[in-house]
Amino acid sequence: MAYPLKDIQIPEDANKELLIAKHTKYLYDFAENKDSFEYVMTEHLRLSGIFWSITALDLMGTLRDFNKEDIIEIVKSCQHSNGGLSAAPRLDSHILYTLSGVQILVTFDALNAINADAVVDYVCSLHQKDGSFFGDKWGEVDTRFSLCAVATLALLKRLDAIDIESTTNYILSCMNFDGGFGRRPHSETHAGQVYCCLATLSILNQLHHVNAEQLGWWLCERQLPSGGLNGRPEKLPDACYSWWVLTSLAIIGKLHWIDKDKLSAFILACQDSDGGIADRPGDEVDPYHTNFGLAGLSLLGENRLKKINPVFCLCQDVIDRLKLKPQILDP
Repeated sequence: MAYPLKDIQIPEDANKELLIAKHTKYLYDFAENKDSFEYVMTEHLRLSGIFWSITALDLMGTLRDFNKEDIIEIVKSCQHSNGGLSAAPRLDSHILYTLSGVQILVTFDALNAINADAVVDYVCSLHQKDGSFFGDKWGEVDTRFSLCAVATLALLKRLDAIDIESTTNYILSCMNFDGGFGRRPHSETHAGQVYCCLATLSILNQLHHVNAEQLGWWLCERQLPSGGLNGRPEKLPDACYSWWVLTSLAIIGKLHWIDKDKLSAFILACQDSDGGIADRPGDEVDPYHTNFGLAGLSLLGENRLKKINPVFCLCQDVIDRLKLKPQILDP
């Protein structure tokens, strides 16, 4: 028995133009209104939220008015005695927010604001004998944390601090029969985890282990008739997967396998007329989907946006300044 695909209908009056000025205002207003319910309730994501916002603004070429000094001070206040960074000063350090903090600082060319050697020590302390990484001292393991660790060290030019062979082997142990990757060995393939594993292998120059044809097919099947992408079968499309799926396709040289026009139309339809991008048309906007929606449009070649690097989720000019060249497979 055949089941219908879960999908949405794009409204006929949906936005069809990129609203750069309104997205810029939305992000600046969100950052400045520190008494809003949304701002207060996202303290546990604060450093990542700042990263999403400044990356989106950098993509749009409107980062110049952001208070660079204040942001750098916030990042500094989030570094703990163990070297790691937390989402906010009162919270515990975690590899997720350690990467966000480093990404923010490299965007502003301000890595000297924190103790980089202590960050390296913290990342290495989370590396396990099987090649996996804990997210923090409590011991959760996830391939997201492998990417966070490897990307952090790469941005700090300290990949030599970890054992690359065991790190690679752990990622490969999470590869599934469909060519994709899960959060741990034997876990279901998910587009977000696919990106994490591919980006890790890209940084480590180990993409030759990937079956690009098989994985590319699985990723392309994430596109629904609406043009949007989902993260796994039988799920609704979500604008954030315009990043997780597209960047994975870009890394393995299969970006041209997606219907770019339909996906672009889906992302634009997720815009609010007052600024910001939501997961789906008509839903509430947030900085997370705004950033990854814009990042997806950049990968699609939107000429009003700067070029984004598909591995580090930073504008390409930042990666060029750092002289990093992650591995990308030829189309």
